[in-house]
Amino acid sequence: MSTTTTTYSADSGSRGAERARLFAQPIAVLLIVAAVLVWAFSSDLDSIEQEQINAPSLLHYTWQHLVLSVVITVLVVVIAIPLGIMLTRTWAKPAAPFFLALANIGQSAPSVGVLVLFFLWTGWEGVYAAAPPIAFYALLPVLRNTIVGIQQVDPSLVDAGRGIGMSSGGVLRRIEIPLAVPLILAGLRTSLVLAVGTATLAQFVDGGGLGEMIDTGYKLDRTSVLVVGAVLAVALALLVDWLGAVAERYLGPKGLQ
Repeated sequence: MSTTTTTYSADSGSRGAERARLFAQPIAVLLIVAAVLVWAFSSDLDSIEQEQINAPSLLHYTWQHLVLSVVITVLVVVIAIPLGIMLTRTWAKPAAPFFLALANIGQSAPSVGVLVLFFLWTGWEGVYAAAPPIAFYALLPVLRNTIVGIQQVDPSLVDAGRGIGMSSGGVLRRIEIPLAVPLILAGLRTSLVLAVGTATLAQFVDGGGLGEMIDTGYKLDRTSVLVVGAVLAVALALLVDWLGAVAERYLGPKGLQ
């Protein structure tokens, strides 16, 4: 009885801590961003700093970063989830190690190297040059979690679905994918944080974003520009992580929450 009570108390404490974190994280991020912006705007800025640290410029860089992050997200979701589902099918399972190894290479290779090589190979610039290699870099967590999530579904549930006349597609849509959603969302959360952070390198291929502010502040020795760009990039990554945590909590199957 005491063991059961202890387990319930630990679970309740864990859930309470998670709820507190979900509430506190965005507030802490917004407060930090506000403090840094107040510091920057109240400082004695020279002409170069004023050109970078003003409302239109900050909105412009942040919007570019968000657009790039959304494009990367779409590419990761469109490629990794269907591919992961396919690789759990009996006829495609032998190919799973190859694709996982390929995704591992994408994440193991230096991201700036992959970015520049893709630019040199295609000759593209901007979002078109930045999004595909960064998506390749961020692909592994979603691909791996999709495969593992579906493979970990209780075989008895799959057999029960087939026993009541469901087709293979019906079992996949109504049993396997819903039960794999928590792991898929966890992988997507990790991928998006990687993508938002790596998107700061898009400035190497004229992809815009907050990386331009960071690069400008570093090259021109303007600490305020460097700090503001870096803090905004970190804030975006933390907010994406928070959104992922919210999605994990509220979008999974109700019985597993």
